Amino acid sequence: MRIPRDISGLELIKLLNSFGYQISRQTGSHIRITTEMNGLHHITIPNHNPLRIGTISSILLEVAQHFNMTKDVLVNQLFEK
Repeated sequence: MRIPRDISGLELIKLLNSFGYQISRQTGSHIRITTEMNGLHHITIPNHNPLRIGTISSILLEVAQHFNMTKDVLVNQLFEK
């Protein structure tokens, strides 16, 4: 499945809630989210609309590595309808 090209930072954060990520702080337009599932993990997401595809891909790769899965599996779980 392809990564959507028109997703905002807040929409991505809402999708990542299913993996236990919650907003822990915000500095300017950057939002830091944290999960305690599978160990403590922090990631920073820019609150831009839309996010650049490279930014989305990088964020999803980091999340997938934290949960010991491939990026393709993560994309399918997040964006399947």
